Amino acid sequence: MLAVAVAIAVAASPAYAKLKVVASFSILADMASRVGENEVEIHTLVGPNSDAHAFQPTPANAKALADADVIVLNGLDFEPWAERLIKSSNAKGLVVIASDGVKPRRFGPDSRSMIDPHAWQDLANGEIYVRNIADAFAKADKANADFYRSNAATYIADLAAADAKVRKAIAAVPADRRKVITSHDAFGYFGAAYGVEFVAPLGVSTEDQPSAKSVAKLIDQIKREHISAVFVENITDPRLIKQIAGETGAKVGGELFSDALSKPGGEAATYTDMFGHNRDALVEAMTGQGHE
Repeated sequence: MLAVAVAIAVAASPAYAKLKVVASFSILADMASRVGENEVEIHTLVGPNSDAHAFQPTPANAKALADADVIVLNGLDFEPWAERLIKSSNAKGLVVIASDGVKPRRFGPDSRSMIDPHAWQDLANGEIYVRNIADAFAKADKANADFYRSNAATYIADLAAADAKVRKAIAAVPADRRKVITSHDAFGYFGAAYGVEFVAPLGVSTEDQPSAKSVAKLIDQIKREHISAVFVENITDPRLIKQIAGETGAKVGGELFSDALSKPGGEAATYTDMFGHNRDALVEAMTGQGHE
């Protein structure tokens, strides 16, 4: 009878409550998953291969925010819709800005007026993101604080190793070959950190529209400087880049992952996988045969 009573009590006990986390997009969701592992339940607002710049919230997103213990955002004006969505969903969870502590890149006519939000494209900044996420989890779930911080320390070591591999690979490319054309201006932090010059027909948002004059200027630059590394991105319409490649004779070097991961099982299913894929694709294109 005692064994039966214990079994009934266990069956009737409430399920173990995981920390409920909402991440604004797939890269942050992967970071949160590495820090929280089985102690967290993650809802991603903007999933793999999806464009956060063009995000349209759904009722399911609002419900997830209302139920969340922690809400992880990039900040740096990357999610202009976030404040309104959090307020309208009556969310009460702890909001963490993963980029807090990052030195933002600025640009514009005066080199100061606009902020580049793509700070995760430098792995050193990724380490800052991870620490901020771990601190937020530890604050929201004090019982597992040491677990989150231990996971973060292991993850940060992985990111440092990935950073070293990117630096070594790019350093082997002659400096005059380190020029790349991408769909939109998402790789400024990567370029500054690893010594690659990126040029894009679109601005920091995929919703920007390039003028015919700016596209013509870019085509002239590609021809003049013999830029052979031209890439599409997993979140953008490839037609513009393919048009530019067709008019310059440059070869499309493949796909880069900028603002979103690939689907599970893909070549960039995690943050570190994304850097490995982009590193290899860039080096192959920059050291390849160039124009066809």
